[in-house]
Amino acid sequence: MVGAVPKFQAADRASRATSPAMPRRAMPFPLPLRWHWVAMAALVVPLSFALVQCGKAPNADMLAANTEGAKSRAKSQAAADTFDDRFPTPQFADRFPTAHESLPQVQRQIALAPQPRAVRTEPVRVASLTPTMTLPRTEREELTTLVSMKSSAFPYFGTNPRSEEPFLNISKGDRKGHRSHGGRVYWQDETYNDSRVLVHVPETFDVKKPGVIVVFFHGNGATLERDVRDRQLVPQQISDSGVNAVLLAPQMAVNAADSSAGKFWQPGGFKRFIDESASHLARLYGDPKSAQAFANLPIVIVGYSGGFLPTAWSLEVGGVPNRVRGVFLLDAVYGELDKFASWIEKNRSGFFVSSYTRYTKRHDQELMQMLRDRGIAVTESMDGPLRPGSVVFVQTPDGVTHRDYVTQAWTEHPVKDVLVKMAATPALTRVASAPYANR
Repeated sequence: MVGAVPKFQAADRASRATSPAMPRRAMPFPLPLRWHWVAMAALVVPLSFALVQCGKAPNADMLAANTEGAKSRAKSQAAADTFDDRFPTPQFADRFPTAHESLPQVQRQIALAPQPRAVRTEPVRVASLTPTMTLPRTEREELTTLVSMKSSAFPYFGTNPRSEEPFLNISKGDRKGHRSHGGRVYWQDETYNDSRVLVHVPETFDVKKPGVIVVFFHGNGATLERDVRDRQLVPQQISDSGVNAVLLAPQMAVNAADSSAGKFWQPGGFKRFIDESASHLARLYGDPKSAQAFANLPIVIVGYSGGFLPTAWSLEVGGVPNRVRGVFLLDAVYGELDKFASWIEKNRSGFFVSSYTRYTKRHDQELMQMLRDRGIAVTESMDGPLRPGSVVFVQTPDGVTHRDYVTQAWTEHPVKDVLVKMAATPALTRVASAPYANR
């Protein structure tokens, strides 16, 4: 115990105590030297108390307060069930940072500018081949950058297909805005005017080999750099998977509690986006002639949280049903169940995975029942590879948070895990070969 005097130390001092009957001994050290040792002790003793204090357990009252706070937060979260309940306007800043706030940076940052890498040979997974074939790395650099695309979600000046009313339904002088489903007004020049797309081409990507395009629709309150790239690590997960894949992540509503799909609401909107991306991917890859190969790659759509809306409409009216070989939803079944069920029923050669928390459990269970009523087998485990026609629903425990779901669901880095499982099944990534790929 800090401050207690062990018995052997007390006895030792008692034996050294000066007695009247005992003669005073001569001082063993000269006076200046003795003051030197006193000064040293003055420095060492406080330091020892500080080190002892560092090893003490946290204050029990503090732990109790934290536990009670956590319990109250858990109760309030459990009460929320619908999408509107989970993203109320007064609490939005508590769930997602504002544009002026910063987030802790991860240890591994993916720079916008390409960094030179040494050429080396090591096992690389190829999407439609044995996932551990040893192939030489190509002499290329990994690239993560932002590209402006006309066919991206915004700006959008059309209508909302649900209401058939103009999307920009609020005016203030020359300014146009949109009143969201939750009642909050977002202005077009701040929230719906970013046409950029986060594009990632891993250094190992080889356009001459079978591969996939991963389209990632982010959730509410997000930006491409702060969230998709740095916090959710989507480009890193794709590179770490070793799968022959590239990434397209369009900016949706900027840092807002809104899931509007923009141009992806329009018939053929997703096809126009994919078609335009081919030339950008070819240029970034370093070979403009490879555009035709990119135009034939199969597609995997990943929708997180509010990204369910552009995902659902891209499947329903996007115009490329035969190229979409997989759909992966991350705590994202808030609605549009008919569109997801219809795509699953009509596309038995692709896979569908929905991972969910208690927030979306009711909707996921409803979708499961819809599919079973149509005679479609449903699995509730992520064990084993994904196969053509796989329909998987997996519930994650209460300790997993919605905000961190892209990096921690049933496993760490779930996007990477799904791509690795997909790569083990060649049939999921085969499409008609392009002339470039045959050269």
